[in-house]
Amino acid sequence: MKALIPFLLLPALLVAAELPDIRTVPPDLEVPALSDGPPAAGKRVRLGLSILYLPTDWNAGTQMPVIVELAGNGGFTSKFGDVSTGLPEGSNLGYGLSAGHGFIWLCVPYLNEKGDEIAIKWWGNPPTYDPQPTLKYLRETVKSVCRDYGGDESKVVLCGFSRGAIACNYLGLYDDETAKLWCGFLAYSHYDGVKTWPYPNSDRESALARMKRLSNRPQFICGEGANAQGTKEYLRPLLPQADLTFLTTGFRNHNDAWTLRPSDAREKAREWLRRVAGTGAP
Repeated sequence: MKALIPFLLLPALLVAAELPDIRTVPPDLEVPALSDGPPAAGKRVRLGLSILYLPTDWNAGTQMPVIVELAGNGGFTSKFGDVSTGLPEGSNLGYGLSAGHGFIWLCVPYLNEKGDEIAIKWWGNPPTYDPQPTLKYLRETVKSVCRDYGGDESKVVLCGFSRGAIACNYLGLYDDETAKLWCGFLAYSHYDGVKTWPYPNSDRESALARMKRLSNRPQFICGEGANAQGTKEYLRPLLPQADLTFLTTGFRNHNDAWTLRPSDAREKAREWLRRVAGTGAP
């Protein structure tokens, strides 16, 4: 079953129309439960503070592209019953986009200022929200997964939901060392620089400085309702030639489980992912 609203609606129609709830579309995918033991094909396991899933077609000694995912803020519940725990095990984007094969899926947490606990909201601790422990952990974890489990360092895609969508640029492009890890970015619901947030350097001038590290790499920017349209209005005049894709999910929900359901938006996101990572259909 497809989402009932076409994915290229004008913003005015998106605001006026009642978009469907994701629960009106039965899921065709279910994220595997966490398993004990070491990583293996088809298993989703804890790897330190991260969550690692090796796809069903994974084999030791072969290289595969990697989806690195960052979660939304915890403590969130919407009027539609959508919930975000802020923990990496609550993430859904990577599994929905890959359907469980063809990509290693790595969900990395944000850390507190000491680097020893998961930060449920933003990163670091208020009021400084120091990102350095998270950035260090992110770089080290991505590199170790590529080294130990056959991730292709030239095909690592960074994606995120809500807080994670903002973090695609705020963290992913924070410095040159971190920025060079990624071949593309998928930001679902929100975007760095569109509005200010509680942490330092969330202003547009700072966001533009980070954006310079994007270079010619592609970004897929999507959101519920007219969310992505607002980002497009902000971003396209600044980067008229950039490889940017803007899309509505076609749902009303602030919920990354839309990728676990068939929709036009998911098909477009998968097409983009195949192009960026140079893989076959999921």
